Amino acid sequence: MKFSEVIGQQEVKTRLIQSARDGRVSHAQLFWGPSGSGKLALALAYAQYLNCTNKSENDSCGTCPSCIKSARLTHPDLHFIYPTTTNKKVKKDPESKLFAEEWRQFVTANKGYVGINQWYDFLGVENKQGTIFARDASEIIRRLNFKAYEGKFKIMIIWMVEKLNPSAANKLLKLLEEPPENTLFILIAEQTEQILTTVKSRAFQVKIPRIQDQELTAALAEHYGLREADIRDIALMAHGDWLEACRHYENAEDEKFHFHTFQQWMRLCFKGNVPELADFSVNIAGIGRERQKSFLNYGLQLFRSSLLNNHHLLKMVRLPQDEMEFTLKFAPFVHHLNLLTMAELLEEGIRQIERNAHAQILFMDISLKMTKLLRIKV
Repeated sequence: MKFSEVIGQQEVKTRLIQSARDGRVSHAQLFWGPSGSGKLALALAYAQYLNCTNKSENDSCGTCPSCIKSARLTHPDLHFIYPTTTNKKVKKDPESKLFAEEWRQFVTANKGYVGINQWYDFLGVENKQGTIFARDASEIIRRLNFKAYEGKFKIMIIWMVEKLNPSAANKLLKLLEEPPENTLFILIAEQTEQILTTVKSRAFQVKIPRIQDQELTAALAEHYGLREADIRDIALMAHGDWLEACRHYENAEDEKFHFHTFQQWMRLCFKGNVPELADFSVNIAGIGRERQKSFLNYGLQLFRSSLLNNHHLLKMVRLPQDEMEFTLKFAPFVHHLNLLTMAELLEEGIRQIERNAHAQILFMDISLKMTKLLRIKV
């Protein structure tokens, strides 16, 4: 991956390129930042640049044998460790090397912009959570004991390093502090507070900020072949997260459905018209459980936006114009006397849907309770 393929992040790119040109490459670096900001994409571009045999001042060439192998994630001096767990393919003792082919497919298909839940879905691990095991740490030590095959640097990328379990971390501490010559660790994380202090203290930290709205808009326009004016709202709602921006675009019809349906629901609840609420419950019961859960989650987001509006924090609300207008009108009915109960009501609804509750009865029950809550005055 070339730096030119990474969305935005020009300041970070410049610093990484300059460190390589100056020969001041820290042996362990922690790339941390929010989801969808391009941490892995930057790590891939940096790795490719470091081992490129025909690099320019600002990027790798993309055409030399080293770049071609790096882009395919098959370079013999580029290694990866990532969270794994058991699935239909690996039923016992999971570790990264057992999923190497899946990892290459997953990362290349998404051009380096990947999320942990996407990875779990790709592996088909159901509700299990991944871990970086001591077995992975042993594999890191084994691989890095060899000399570089082709490139100047041996590069080990550990994705989602916060999933490193303590026994694996303890095995790696000495290597992180004193790695072999021309060895580079790139640790990638989203939740730095979950990283063991002994690991974090051994790495030079590189903060990756959210992608700027205008850069996100331009990337969306290019990726989907649209005019920038048509997708500015999507970039606004995504708040610097490429994965979220793509999700909003690909689920645009669902988002519109959620807004119009929630708007209708709240108006019916406020009126307290029981026959109409009964009809609404019948209709919402027919959309399927996953869409019902998404709908209730959308309601929770609008409650949050209403609360921010009530506390004069409208700048933190990122919504399209029509949803913003509705939120401004709805916000006075969401306050400290009812907000917590309303949120708990929707959260419990999500839990009940997951337990296969009868949707029509569930939504009617929520509607009647919401009717009373909306009439509470400050």
